[in-house]
Amino acid sequence: MKGPYLIEFPKVGASDIGFISIAEYPKQIPFDVKRVFWTYYTPESVLRGRHAHHLTEQVLVAVAGRIIVTAEQADGTVELFRLEDPYMGLYIPPNVWHTMQYSHSAVQLVLASTLYDEQDYIRQHEQFRQIWQA
Repeated sequence: MKGPYLIEFPKVGASDIGFISIAEYPKQIPFDVKRVFWTYYTPESVLRGRHAHHLTEQVLVAVAGRIIVTAEQADGTVELFRLEDPYMGLYIPPNVWHTMQYSHSAVQLVLASTLYDEQDYIRQHEQFRQIWQA
């Protein structure tokens, strides 16, 4: 299974008039989007995420500010991603433990492949390791 990877969205415009970026399925988004949510005003001292998913795929975008994402795959591979350009996204597949730390001004947009279902979340790191290493 493919791990997390960066997605560069088309960036149309110019510095004197502004820009627009576009995310389309299947060009940039590798799944049908079923849910969209965003986080904001998160204190810099707070580490969010701390979970993986059984089924949900996500694309994370820092539409403002900076987000540091740590992604751990079941094989132990850990990658650090710095999101700070609104034309860049990070694909997170279902089997990846991820945490996010935000600059105070950060606004994170998340595109998800499923509707919210608490049963889809793996919230204990040891459980994540057991499920995906089996």
